[in-house]
Amino acid sequence: MTNERRPLHDWEKAECAALKAALSAFNSHRPKEKRLTQEEIALSLGMSQGTLGSHLNGHRAISHKLAVGMAKLLEVPVKSFSSRIAEEIGEMASAAGVNSGAANDAETPHRIPPRHFDLADDKSYTGVLQLTARGSTGDGEDNSHVEIRGVMAFKSEWLRANHLNHRHLDVIYANGHSMEPTINDGDVLLIDESRLEPKDGQIFAMQSESKGTIVKRLVKSDFDGWIIRSDNPDKARYGDETLRDGEINEVRIIGRVVWRGGML
Repeated sequence: MTNERRPLHDWEKAECAALKAALSAFNSHRPKEKRLTQEEIALSLGMSQGTLGSHLNGHRAISHKLAVGMAKLLEVPVKSFSSRIAEEIGEMASAAGVNSGAANDAETPHRIPPRHFDLADDKSYTGVLQLTARGSTGDGEDNSHVEIRGVMAFKSEWLRANHLNHRHLDVIYANGHSMEPTINDGDVLLIDESRLEPKDGQIFAMQSESKGTIVKRLVKSDFDGWIIRSDNPDKARYGDETLRDGEINEVRIIGRVVWRGGML
């Protein structure tokens, strides 16, 4: 068995070149310090910088997952660099009976965002995707199929003041009681998917292989590794889970919870 990659067809290389051109066009209209780097993009998409470079330079074909992720980052439709993938995503969505939502594979739900997030009638507000996904503050939540349920408006000035970029934000909902009194069942959660590094004392949405999507606080252990902790004081029911330093990578961090909304 060989591990060599097959040479790409000309049309596959053309898709790679079109994606690379879309990235260049996106960056050309931004100040130098705010341009997206390949390192930042790769981190956001959960791949190595080398793998991303292989796609952009025509050595690896563009996958559906990469296409959707790049379309979201660059705020362009998939068809702007691959009509083929755009049509295939549309066919999968139609077959699944979804009008606005995701084409799913066996591992990760993909979402197709609207082309523009900003609210047309008032530029002082910015829209953030509101998803059907739920983050469990209990035993875990299976979000195998995620759809866009709408857009939630946030003050653009507030987003800027808190260094939040709407391209990296999603709104989900809490489900369960383990994070009470900080987060209550049904609360609205704003997730910043660019903040993937574990931080002591911060609350994260995470994907656990055994529990699905969970929302918990990460605490640095005094000995070795990290503690996944619930804020609920009932530790008999909501006990700590300890992970060694190497094991933290087995729990995929989706993003940091940067805001919550709910009843007082």
